[in-house]
Amino acid sequence: MDPVLNPYVPGAGRRPAALVGRDDAINSWSVALQRAERGITDQPIVLYGLRGVGKTVLLTQLRHDAEQRGWLAVQVEAGSSSSLREMIGEGLYGPLSDITRPSAGKRLLKALKTAVSFKASYDATGTWNFGIDLTGEPGGGADSGRLETDLKKIIKDVSQAAADEGGGLAVLIDEAQDLTKDELVTLAVASQAAAQDNWPVLFALAGLPNLPQILAEAKSYSERFKYVHVERLAPAEAREALVRPAQEVSVTWEQDALEYVIDQSGSYPYFIQQFGQEAWNAASDATITLGDAQLGVARGHQQLDNGFFRTRWDRTTKAEKDYLRAMCPEGDTGIGSGEVANRLGKPIGKLGPRRSSLLHKGLIYAPDHGVVAFTVPGMSGFISRQSE
Repeated sequence: MDPVLNPYVPGAGRRPAALVGRDDAINSWSVALQRAERGITDQPIVLYGLRGVGKTVLLTQLRHDAEQRGWLAVQVEAGSSSSLREMIGEGLYGPLSDITRPSAGKRLLKALKTAVSFKASYDATGTWNFGIDLTGEPGGGADSGRLETDLKKIIKDVSQAAADEGGGLAVLIDEAQDLTKDELVTLAVASQAAAQDNWPVLFALAGLPNLPQILAEAKSYSERFKYVHVERLAPAEAREALVRPAQEVSVTWEQDALEYVIDQSGSYPYFIQQFGQEAWNAASDATITLGDAQLGVARGHQQLDNGFFRTRWDRTTKAEKDYLRAMCPEGDTGIGSGEVANRLGKPIGKLGPRRSSLLHKGLIYAPDHGVVAFTVPGMSGFISRQSE
């Protein structure tokens, strides 16, 4: 079939044509937005789960929903060379510029001056010019050098300015497990202050399965956050994710073809999109057959091996690859660290640095004490297909 009309979109953070199975999180966010507009600020929402389950897609949807209600929204990704201070600061510049105007009210002028000082706190050579003379205006003070103080100041002033525009401020952070402990503590403190004083600001974090544990260890009251475990789709939801986009362009799936793709994908959204795209491209007419599905899955696996899995595998050292191999085949569900050590013929203590490095790289996580598992579903199968 015509690849131009192909409705399936594999790729990091790309919204599928049918975003299914995520209604609870979307509805909870919608309620939180409306409560904040009425002066009641809720605790942050935390999305956590394996890679490929659609956390980034869902986080982006939450941003879009906030923007549609007239909120200022900042979405950033941790794990880069930038600090939380810099990510938030640069993320705020665009939204603030969009609402700046000559007739700006007092709280907006205050927020702009605070933003200028916040910029100066991490970039001594850079300046912001919003096209308005801020001389003599109140504000500023977000350049103390103490992250907690400065972040609370900028969030308070910007969110209150956003409230004058009919909305609030939404701060969304992806890959949040890669933030430093100090940054996580600061976020927890800022969100607590916002909730206590009902600033019109909402936080949403997304990260790997160990994110709840990391947050709890950083600050105890983060246990009160709203945690949403983003998992693979239920069978009915997986079918809808494949069938609905095709139906919208008058294409149908044979039942056995549909079930084959769902089974091979494990109902993981990323894999559904990859296999769906390849099955569509393999089909010759407006009905996707079992043969099309089988060819599509084979091609899809090849694409995943060359990209989704390969990029992670190639980031590891030889010693780390040995550790990952020793986790197979149980690694997708979890295996004891002691058993991994036995398979490698080494004392468990000597493998600590290797394990820590893999945890830091986000390839494995610890679902329980003394247990490790892959953060990427299907990684065990990929590793089994690699030569020594």
